[in-house]
Formats: sequence, structure tokens, C-alpha cells
Amino acid sequence: MFNKFNRFLKKVALKDQIKGNDNSFKGKTRIPTNIDKVTSILNSVLWESSDFEMRRVKFNNRILLVTYFDGLADTQNISKEVIQPLMMDDKKTNPDNYIIEEIKEKYLYSAEIGDSKYIENCIDSLVSGDTVVFVEGVSEAILVGSKGFEVRKIDTPDTETTIRGSKEGFNESLRTNITLIRRRIKNPNLVFESMKLGKQTNTEICIAYINGIVNEDILKTVKRRIKKVDVDAILESGYIEDFIQDSTFSLFPTVGNNEKPDIVASKLLEGRVAIITDGTPFVLTVPYLFIESLQTSEDYYSRSILSMIIRILRFSALLISILLPALYVAGVNFHKDFIPFELLLSISASREGIPFSPLTESILMLTAFEFLKEAGVRMPRPSGQAVSIVGALILGEAAVNAGFVSNPMIIVVALTAITSFLALPISAALPIMRLVFLLSANVVGFLGILFILLLFLIHLCSLRSFGVPYLTPISPLITKDLKDSFIKAPMWMMFTRPKSIISNQDKYYRMKINHIKKED
Repeated sequence: MFNKFNRFLKKVALKDQIKGNDNSFKGKTRIPTNIDKVTSILNSVLWESSDFEMRRVKFNNRILLVTYFDGLADTQNISKEVIQPLMMDDKKTNPDNYIIEEIKEKYLYSAEIGDSKYIENCIDSLVSGDTVVFVEGVSEAILVGSKGFEVRKIDTPDTETTIRGSKEGFNESLRTNITLIRRRIKNPNLVFESMKLGKQTNTEICIAYINGIVNEDILKTVKRRIKKVDVDAILESGYIEDFIQDSTFSLFPTVGNNEKPDIVASKLLEGRVAIITDGTPFVLTVPYLFIESLQTSEDYYSRSILSMIIRILRFSALLISILLPALYVAGVNFHKDFIPFELLLSISASREGIPFSPLTESILMLTAFEFLKEAGVRMPRPSGQAVSIVGALILGEAAVNAGFVSNPMIIVVALTAITSFLALPISAALPIMRLVFLLSANVVGFLGILFILLLFLIHLCSLRSFGVPYLTPISPLITKDLKDSFIKAPMWMMFTRPKSIISNQDKYYRMKINHIKKED
């Protein structure tokens, strides 16, 4: 009882300490009419930061205070569009009620101009890169759009390379990313709803959707979950993903992320919702289904028959990456009758003198591969590629020559490593799945593999992404949506949007159904 009371006192003391250190305003504070008071308030709130700039300008018989953050705002535009026009001589004196409107209409050249009567709004505009102009004798300020910080140019994303199709990728600028989507969907129904998350960072995010196509229930769920996010910082879209995803401790993602505007645009056209975060090139899309991890944008730009074959190969590669080590261990330990006699002799000869069991061999080599992959990702790009390739060759050859592992195991691990790169969205879950299948195969052979496979299928069937079953359109079975699942039908056959996502039946059809005649 005493310990509980002591913890309660500590929590109260911590809350009081936080309140004492909080320098933010509570409620709404009107802007003082005295410029010196405004300067004092700004210095106290912004802690006299070295990058905060204040410039006094004489306008008629008044003092105007031009404030901005150096680095966030474009100083050249401020000089040309704000300070220089205000210092012109041909001015006329106006009453206090009209001076703000006169400055906005006649003297400021910026395209983005607003006003505010509260200090809080001015502070938010300043830290966002805008310029705030305070007028002596007036309890109102002018907000001028002047964002001018450096951003990375639009480039090809590293995570998704394509031969055919758009090479553009998102960057860290929220406005640029919105523009890239707007260029592809020139529709007035495309909506971007802006809000801010993070009590300390005030990160701006945008919820994008197409009004009339989006599933209203999914949209309401997205907004409700985002509004519940109460955290100090949002530095990347992964922070939001962790708060809004359905199954936090599942191996499989229920929120998608992408760096390509054309893919995000196609998902919006299917009725999904996109979440764009300032400061990151990764855009979240919901709902996210398992079948999307086997799809790429290039599938829709190539001929349908080729895309169909490649998708089947991609799904086969996923099964090989997960099951091949376990099948090897189960075959060597329990099911030698399933292995051809000549191959069994070769495996037995190769394993002669190996001190480890097939299970230990598999775990050691797969762990070494994960080390090499992680080292290749974290090191600088030129040296990282050298470490991945040379390290794998040298390590594999040295391990075989030293008698630690057998040649068949090297082949198994190499095939597993190659095929694991064909399903990148769920690649993080593959090592854990391989380990589970390996352990079950080492205990009861093929029966253990089938049992674990059944458990994973049950788990996948139980997952939902914002109310949509994760294995749609396989479970539950939706025959019309199978045309864009493990196979890819021609574009003229894909005349409907995903039935599991679209709630408005009037928007279910994306094109008119026209029968192609032979003479055409």
C-alpha cells in the first residue's frame, strides 16, 4: 500500500515539474498593440534563438516588425516581397481599422497572405517557415507565406526500381508530395485534409482520398485513430503506422508504405486512403492486403500474359524462401525416401565429416546471411555492396573448405537469399517464419511443416486491415477481384474496383463494359 502511494506522489511531482517547465501558452493570447511587448513575448517564447530574425521597418509614422526564422524562410523573397514594398515612399495614412487591409492589398506581393489576432497562430506560422508582420498600434498580425528551406530533388526511389513506368519518387517535402499526386489525379474530388501531430514537433500530415470513391467507414476509422495519437514527436511515417495499425504484434504489415506517386495514385483510385507525412518520402496507404506484397507497378505497364507469369514466379519464390531450408532439413532427417537415390548419395557424401546437424547448419548459415545483408544496408553504398557480395562468396567457400557446412546447404541458403528479395514488403517477417518452419521440420518433418503452415494461414485469415479481411480476395472468396490477385488480367477486363474496399456501389465500376468484336 505504501509503495502504491509513493508511486502516486512521484507521478504528481513529475506532472508539476512538466507544467513548470512548459513555456507554451494556455488558451488564446491576443497580440499586444505595443511592438516592444510583442518583441518581449517572442523572445521569451522562442528563448531568443539565434536563427530567429526580427527586422523593424518604418511604415508612414508606424513601426512594423518583420519576423521569420532564418533557414526555414526564403530571405530573398522576404526582402523583395515584404521589406522592399513596405519601405516605398508613396504611402497614405489610414486609420487603424484599415491599415492591415491596405498593407495586404497594396504592398505585399506574396501569393499566400493571411492574418491573425493571436500569438499562438503567429508562432505556428513562424516555425512552419512563414513570415509574420506585426503593426504598431494594431492588435493583429499579417502572415506571409515564405517557406524556402532546402529539399531533396525528385529522384528515383532506391526501394522500388522499375524498367518501365514512372521514375519519380516522393521526397521529404509535404507540398512536393501532394503536387506529385495531384499531377496524376486531376480531379476536384481529390481531397487533402491537413492536421498536425506531435506536441513538440507539430508535424504536418495530410490525409488524401477521392471523395465519392473512398469507403466512408475506412475514412472515419483512419481519422479516429489518427486523432487519438498523443505523442511528443512524429519524425517519420513509421510513428503513425505503429499507432494506427490493427495487429501490432503480428509479423505481417497491415499498413502499406510506398515511395512512388503512381502507385499511391492507383491505390487512391481503388478507394484507399493515403497518409502523407512531412519530412519523409514514405506515404502510408490503408487498407493494406497480403496480395499487395506480391504486386508491383510494372505489372500494370507490361503485357498481361507476362505480368501473370511473373506474379506466379513471385509467389513461388515466396514459398521457396520460407520453406526450402525446412524441406531440406525434414528430407535429410526423416523423409529420405522422397529424395532421389543419386541425390541422396551426393548429399551423404557432402555431409561426411560435418560436425553439425542439418538444423544447426541452416541456422548458422541463415544467420550469417542476415548479418551480411544488414551490414550491406548500414554501410556506405560502395563499400556495402562489396561487403555483401565478397563477404558471401568468401564466407561460403571458407565454410565448405573448413568442413563446417556442406555444399547442398550453401545452395539452399543461396536460393533462399535470392528469392527473399522478391517480396520486399514482408521481407522483415521471412527470417522468423523460416526459423519456425525449421524447428518444426527438425521435430516431426513434413508433418510439422504442414502444421505450422496451417497455423500461419489461420493467423492470416484472422487479420484485418481497417475492417477489410487481410487475405481478400482469397478469404473470403470474391471471384470478381481474383482478376488482380495471383494473376493479372488485361486492363479491359479490370472494369471493377475491389469490392472489399468500395462501399458505394455507384462507384464500383471504373469503366463501361464493352464487348470487343472480332472485326475490331
